[in-house]
Amino acid sequence: MRELLYCKSPFVYQRRLTREVKVGNVGIGGANPIRVQSMITCDTMDTEASIRETIELAKVGCEIVRITAPTVKDARNLENIVKGLRDRSCDVPIVADIHFKPEAAMEAAKWVEKVRINPGNYADSKKFVIREYTDEQYAAELGRIRERFSPLVDLCKKRGIAMRIGTNHGSLSDRILNRYGDTPLGMVESALEFARIARDFDYHDFVFSMKASNPKIMIAAYRLLVARLNELGPDWNYPIHLGVTEAGEGEDARIKSAIGIGSLLADGIGDTIRVSLTEDSPHEIPVAKALIENINNTSNSQLSTFNSQLPFDPFSYQRRATEKIAHDGVKLGGDELIRVVVRQANFDKIAHKIDKMGDYKPEIVYETANIIEVDPRDDSAIARFNAEPNPQFVTVKDDVDLAVIPAFRLLAARLQARHPILLKDCGLRIADCGKDFQERLLLASTNIGSLLCDGIGDAILVQGEKAPGQALRLSYNMLQGAGSRIFKTDYVACPSCGRTLFNLQTTTAKIKAATLHLKGVKIAIMGCIVNGPGEMADADFGYVGGAPGKVNLYVGKTAVKFNIPEAEAVDRLQDLIREHGKWIEPASAISTVEVVS
Repeated sequence: MRELLYCKSPFVYQRRLTREVKVGNVGIGGANPIRVQSMITCDTMDTEASIRETIELAKVGCEIVRITAPTVKDARNLENIVKGLRDRSCDVPIVADIHFKPEAAMEAAKWVEKVRINPGNYADSKKFVIREYTDEQYAAELGRIRERFSPLVDLCKKRGIAMRIGTNHGSLSDRILNRYGDTPLGMVESALEFARIARDFDYHDFVFSMKASNPKIMIAAYRLLVARLNELGPDWNYPIHLGVTEAGEGEDARIKSAIGIGSLLADGIGDTIRVSLTEDSPHEIPVAKALIENINNTSNSQLSTFNSQLPFDPFSYQRRATEKIAHDGVKLGGDELIRVVVRQANFDKIAHKIDKMGDYKPEIVYETANIIEVDPRDDSAIARFNAEPNPQFVTVKDDVDLAVIPAFRLLAARLQARHPILLKDCGLRIADCGKDFQERLLLASTNIGSLLCDGIGDAILVQGEKAPGQALRLSYNMLQGAGSRIFKTDYVACPSCGRTLFNLQTTTAKIKAATLHLKGVKIAIMGCIVNGPGEMADADFGYVGGAPGKVNLYVGKTAVKFNIPEAEAVDRLQDLIREHGKWIEPASAISTVEVVS
């Protein structure tokens, strides 16, 4: 296991200290609060709509607004958008989002306060070509990148504007893929190559990001980035932008975002965040604010300095190796499924309809499972458990004065790995569990989801949500969001923007209506090709905007059907799923979601 470098301590909250980067009148990093960002969804050539959507975002608390600039023509129109905003007394900083076209970046940098570039496609190709690069060839490629990228660095420096070097897991270049693979390490090295060029020009007003649709990959990439920055030296203290890309919509998207963003915030990583939802952009802002507020509320309830070995590898997921145990015929631990536990009171409320719940049913009742509660700081209790000849089912006491994540990490560090652990979203104190459903959902997803991505946990208990149906649905959706247990169709759906070639919200709804019953099938829904092929490497099938009114269909990362009229595309997707043996006919019975809602 690598030496811990990504945070000061996994048991004590301390926000990572960074330099300040100014984006217009908004400071990122340093002593500034964590900033909230979003992106407008209209066509960038529609000046009035762009101004209107930007003002709407600013009114609900968005502090930085991003606008796509896919062409030089779009980039040039940013001048009119920014002028219109300033004429209407809206001073929110504008970020130009650039993919593929350095010429568009050069134009956009004349008008905005920040430019976002993606190292995977700014000056590189991505054709999934397998090729071995010699050191000399690789160096020549870096020289070509320097030639393409340095003019933008020079212009940003002269204008005093910022930059985001934003790597996406779905759009790593062929060069990076061939040397490092489709890995967090590849994501980090891709960003560092561009950062070194910027530093050679004594330009330091940049921010990093490492976005992915898979929370485990995203978390590992950000941790590895921070670890590498720490190794490179104290002057590599650049701010970090957090985001789970292609999170989707509704409850699932909020859960996935909380797992990825919330877990990193809890470790002190992150200076600005964007929650990417396939919904109207203003819906993203309260979610982002709630994630920040959760960290502000829990960061003071931490362990004092405690020396203990980290109980997981922060850069590579591996489930904690426990022994198997069984309760009432249900096995857990080892390589068994991560189980869902309920309190007796909630079980009693739904006992009459358990046989109709399908995959959403409770599996273990807390009060009858011989679960042992412990304060992880209690040396004698820990020693007693570790001396037991048989594995024990253990959890953290509800009333300990510790935040959830460090408490369970400490338990996993001090308890012998053979003992299975039950994770909880919060203690039974009402103040711990949030005031409304979204708050409770985000808190539970941050706490339980973070620990699942650490490899800790053999069962979960959501006790902050009192409605038994909602608690069960939330439990299973968290397991799905963390990639710990797949029990329904999994969707990767990007947020809309000016590059999108179809209505993402209505299209996603149509695809879900046709495929929601396909348990375990993963479908990617992408508005354009920017991240499409790469993110679909992690999906079974993909539905991607190829041109206005036309859709390309993918199997994995390979396009197999081209230029399908949008009106036919959902039916053709179903046909493609049938061709590959993944289709089943939907049951006529009432859905499990309806049963427990």
